[in-house]
Amino acid sequence: MHLLPIAALLTSTFFLMAGAGLMGILLPVRGSIEGWTSYEIGAFGTSYALAFTLGCVVIPWMVRSAGHVRTFSSLAALLAISILLCGLFVDPVGWVVFRALSGFALAGSYMVIESWLNERVTNETRGTIFSVYMIVTMAAMMGGQYVMPLSNPGVAAPFMLCAIVFALSVIPTALSRAQSPSPIATVKIDVLMLFRNSPVAAVGILLAGILSAGWGNMAPVFGQQTGLSTTDIATLTVSAMFGGAVFQIPLGRISDKTDRRYVMTAAGIIGVGAAVAGVYLAGSSPIALFATAFVLGGIIYPAYSLAVAHANDYAADADFVKVSSGLLILYGIGTMIGPIYTAVLMETIGPVGLFQAMGSAMAIYAAYAFYRTFRRVAIPADERPDFQTIPFARVQTPASFSLDPRAEASLEADAVASEHDLEDTGRPRSGGNREAA
Repeated sequence: MHLLPIAALLTSTFFLMAGAGLMGILLPVRGSIEGWTSYEIGAFGTSYALAFTLGCVVIPWMVRSAGHVRTFSSLAALLAISILLCGLFVDPVGWVVFRALSGFALAGSYMVIESWLNERVTNETRGTIFSVYMIVTMAAMMGGQYVMPLSNPGVAAPFMLCAIVFALSVIPTALSRAQSPSPIATVKIDVLMLFRNSPVAAVGILLAGILSAGWGNMAPVFGQQTGLSTTDIATLTVSAMFGGAVFQIPLGRISDKTDRRYVMTAAGIIGVGAAVAGVYLAGSSPIALFATAFVLGGIIYPAYSLAVAHANDYAADADFVKVSSGLLILYGIGTMIGPIYTAVLMETIGPVGLFQAMGSAMAIYAAYAFYRTFRRVAIPADERPDFQTIPFARVQTPASFSLDPRAEASLEADAVASEHDLEDTGRPRSGGNREAA
């Protein structure tokens, strides 16, 4: 019964994510078929990330002016237009612009749906709805990737199909009788505050963005350049996503019992090993590559979750949404770097540059986390909040964190702080100030 009032919003989410999944794999593969350089294809990912991050900041002002339904409908139309333009004008420079339009529109669409969902939850249903939202987003993203093998990426049909899916996302929300939510809160980011709160989280989030965007944008290009079929390319990317979903919970639970930085270090080392295996397995059997992608994705996607969890270990209760949202913007900066960095290595040394880019970023991730264990004392395990699974960061916005069960504690802390004239706002979550070196 809890899900019935939000069925329309979840249906819109499914279509939106399915379209995003199809677009994310279709454009790199088609660009590779056209013979475009890795630099040009990497530029698609960077322009998308730049516009997505900008959208997280700008969209709240648009919603305040036009309202949720009008804004969402306009952004969905922009999404359909952007992918149709890609099918009409097959040009790398044009696609950089069109991909930026889709990034801006997707950020806004996610924020509208997430803020709407947040209005429909209560403290009792927040955890259930958040979990269902995670399942819907992951299933739709993976499913959308498998639409491409049903059609030839070298023709216009999959572009039109993607536009249809985006258009379908408008119908459930536009016809919903649910009351429009309150205006979306604007995002405020203080990078110095984020670094002071947790240096390893700030650096880890930046590297997680490089990893996720580098893999997400360039893995399809690797598949195309090494002769994989469209079905195999989709399976390669989905294997990584599935690995991320499977590894996230055990890594998180282990990090609840020990210093999270040790888990980040171990995860980075495992990732380096998987990347080295990928270098030697490139061009071998697809099954071996799928297994490698599964392990690699099992580190790429949880890398973000572990860094967010570590940051919130040191944040005040009332700052959960603020810190997490700020880190997501910092993650966005990493996603701007990732595609270009990976493209440079692939263009220089060939397709295996994908795995070398992943391995080098993971090596830095592990090394810095281990270095920080000597610079700051860990918070005792019984004083830290439990790890919470979160959706793939690449489909999150600051509004996502309002749905997180930990937002309940943030809201309660805000209320207490206001009642006491903000007397305890700056106090860390669990006791006195932690010394940050």
